[in-house]
Amino acid sequence: MANYLSDSGLVIRHLRGQRRVVQFIRGMGKLGRLSVSAVTRLELHAGMAPDERYATQKLLSRFLTISLDRDIADRAGDWIRENRARGITLAVPDAIIAATALAHNLTLVTLNSDHFVGLSGLSLASLPEGLEA
Repeated sequence: MANYLSDSGLVIRHLRGQRRVVQFIRGMGKLGRLSVSAVTRLELHAGMAPDERYATQKLLSRFLTISLDRDIADRAGDWIRENRARGITLAVPDAIIAATALAHNLTLVTLNSDHFVGLSGLSLASLPEGLEA
C-alpha cells in the first residue's frame, strides 16, 4: 500500500468543493494513507474564514499530520540554499512539505509539480488531466 503526502493546494481545492479534486483525494485515500505536513495545516488555518473552521477541521481529521522535526528542517534548508546557488527560488513552505515527504518516504501529491523540480530523491505523484493548477 502506497502512502501519500498532500500538498496544500489540493487540500484547499477540496475545501472549496472542487468536485474533481474531492473525487481524486477520495480515490487516493483508497490507495493508501493520506498525510499532510504541519506547514499545510498552518497554511489552512492561516487562510480560513471563521465560518470555515468546522469544515477545515473535519477534513484535516482525515489526514495524518506530520510534525516538523530537525531532519526535515535541515533538509528543507539545504534544498533552499542549493537552489538559491543555482538561481532558483524555493519557497520555505514548499521546501518543508517536500522534505517531510522525503523524510517519511511518502509520495508527494501536488498540483504544482514545477515547484518541486530538481529535489533529489523526492517522489511526486502523477495527476489526472484536468486537475493541474
